[in-house]
Amino acid sequence: MRAFNVLFAPLLALAAIPLVQGGPLAYALCQTGCNTVVVACYAGAGLVFGTVVAAPAAPAAALACNIALGTCSATCATVALLAPTP
Repeated sequence: MRAFNVLFAPLLALAAIPLVQGGPLAYALCQTGCNTVVVACYAGAGLVFGTVVAAPAAPAAALACNIALGTCSATCATVALLAPTP
C-alpha cells in the first residue's frame, strides 16, 4: 500500500488539475504575435504595414507577407479560439 501512495499519489494529484487549452486571451496573444511578425515582414521588405494597397500592383513581398498573416490568423482561430476552455 505504501508503494502505491509513493508512486501514484502525485499522478492522481496532477490528474485533478483542470487543463486550460485556449480561449479569448490565448487568441488575442496569438493574433498579437501574428501582427508583430507581419509588421517585421513588411519592414524587412522596406514597406510600412497598413500603407500598401492590396491590389495587383502591390509589391510581391507585401503579398507574401499578407498570405503569411492570413495563414497565421487562421491557425490562431483554429488552435486558440476554438479550443475548449474550462
